[in-house]
Amino acid sequence: MSIKVTWYGHACVGLEVGEHRLLVDPFLTGNPLAAASPDRFEPTAILVSHGHGDHVGDALEIAKRTGALIISNFEICNWFQAQGHDNVHPQHIGGGFHYPFGYLKLTIAHHGSSLPDGSYGGNPCGFLLTAEGKKIYLACDTGLFYDMKLIGEEGLDLAMLPIGDNFTMGPDDALRAVKLLQPKQVVPYHYDTFDVIQQDPHAWAERVRAETDAEPVVLKPGESVILE
Repeated sequence: MSIKVTWYGHACVGLEVGEHRLLVDPFLTGNPLAAASPDRFEPTAILVSHGHGDHVGDALEIAKRTGALIISNFEICNWFQAQGHDNVHPQHIGGGFHYPFGYLKLTIAHHGSSLPDGSYGGNPCGFLLTAEGKKIYLACDTGLFYDMKLIGEEGLDLAMLPIGDNFTMGPDDALRAVKLLQPKQVVPYHYDTFDVIQQDPHAWAERVRAETDAEPVVLKPGESVILE
């Protein structure tokens, strides 16, 4: 069975795994590049990588409307419960869990995680999903770290990496990340949303193509890649 991965702008990603619909870091309202409005989504699960407003985004509104399960770290799940949404599943870095849609593991990420109201948001994370015989790594907001080599040893079918610089890895470090991860395909994201993270994804893709064996896939917001 195939997995459909759709980029909705910034770090918002949708994954369709059979009848399961996952939505990651749903920053839609206030996102100038958002390819859809919050009311368009009916996810079965929402994954939140860390507490910043451009990643928590519309998660609470969507979860309350749809009843979706929110998956995040322990502190962020507690925060969502305090906002009136009890359908949460907390995990932490290095821990994985078998969900109906697949096995989801939280990976380290070098970033911050305070929540929109200033509450402590615990440790930021990335996501490593094993589903339908495929492995997908969403680095989320992070700088380069050498343990990406360990993640790459899992045998990645797809990696999504931030290239915006300033708040996350820039193009140079993201290229080094590809060399550590060695995915079959790589999609750049977390760029162009704000002036300070403007980048040329096509120029980066050419470097990836020239210096690695990975296939770079540059998506426009709303476009998808399908893993067969």
